[in-house]
Formats: sequence, structure tokens, C-alpha cells
Amino acid sequence: MQVFEWIRFLIGAGMLLFGLVIFLIEVYGIFHLDYVLNRMHAAAMGDTLGISFSLIGLMIFSGFNFTTLKLALIVLFFWFASPVSSHLLAKLEVTTNENLKEHCTVCEDLETVEEEIKEERSSQEDALEGRLS
Repeated sequence: MQVFEWIRFLIGAGMLLFGLVIFLIEVYGIFHLDYVLNRMHAAAMGDTLGISFSLIGLMIFSGFNFTTLKLALIVLFFWFASPVSSHLLAKLEVTTNENLKEHCTVCEDLETVEEEIKEERSSQEDALEGRLS
């Protein structure tokens, strides 16, 4: 039984250390990237992965009990909440930033893609109206 406890300890410690490494990479990305969307991407990925690995490590330490269930629900909540909130903040930045073209290197390509999407949507709406009538 003592071997099982050591294996559980090593796996849990490995998960916690991996979560810590992800947090350190996140902090590096937040402070060294230039544009706000790049920083948000580093923060969102770091939060989701770092918190998940850290909490999974704590779940392994805790064993199978009610605390493990609570930690699993926290991990599930972060998997849903962090990407959604980051996406909404990024979308707000894109729609309200008047100087976006200064930071974007592929804005010309984005304009052509937006035009193609609009044309495709209008053709799909025309096809749908044709089916309905």
C-alpha cells in the first residue's frame, strides 16, 4: 500500500509542477507580448491549462472523496468560463479598437475574407428563401 501512496504522490506533484510551469509561461507571455490580444491569449490559455493541471494534481493528492468532486466541478467551470470570457473580451477589443490595423499584419486578408463570408451568407439566405417559397 505504501508503494501506491508514493506513486500517487509523484503523479500529483508532477501535475502541480506542470501547472506551475504553465503559469510561469503565462506570466512571461503577459509581460513580454506587445499587443493586448496576444496578452489575452497567453492569459486565457495559461489560466485554463495551469488551473486545470494544478487542480487535477490536488485531486490526486486528495484521493477519492467529496473534495475531489468539488475540485472536478471547479475544473469543469474553468474549462467553460475562461475561454468564453476571453473570447468576449477579445471580441470587444476588436470591435472597439479604432487602431486595429496598426497592430494587425493580415488586415487586408481579413477584409477579403469578410467580403467572401458576406457573399456566402447572402447566397445561403437566397437559397433558403428559394426553398421556403
